[in-house]
Amino acid sequence: METTHIYEVDVNWVNNRLGLMHSTELNREIEVATPPQFNKGIPGVWSPEHLFTAAVNSCLMTTFLAIAENFKLDFESFSSKALGKLEMVDGKYQMSEVTLIPQLTIVREEDRDKALRVLQKSEAACLISNSIRSKIIFQPEVVVGAGNAAA
Repeated sequence: METTHIYEVDVNWVNNRLGLMHSTELNREIEVATPPQFNKGIPGVWSPEHLFTAAVNSCLMTTFLAIAENFKLDFESFSSKALGKLEMVDGKYQMSEVTLIPQLTIVREEDRDKALRVLQKSEAACLISNSIRSKIIFQPEVVVGAGNAAA
């Protein structure tokens, strides 16, 4: 497997504070805009701040799926909430922190420790988290599925 990969993403200004982002490798375009918290920002459209936060969160999920498969972890569901914090640092806006709150539903209680290890390994191996300066706060939760509740 190659160790270097290039991901091309193009963005073209449409009007006002709105642009259209696309890649020749992907099937869909995404509208991007200045977030509504800023002057002339557009509500309801993905912003760079949303995409930054989404990159960290989606990387956690895809890394988890690979590691869970390698560990043969049996699970019912995985979901994750991410909160990206934008703040002024030394006179510049910066995405200073991303809080990841994954929730993993496992099949068997005896897999709880393994599930936590897989989640921790996933956060540590996430290439996006490892590529940014922002602090990553990781708050995993593991629950046992309803289909296997204790009698």
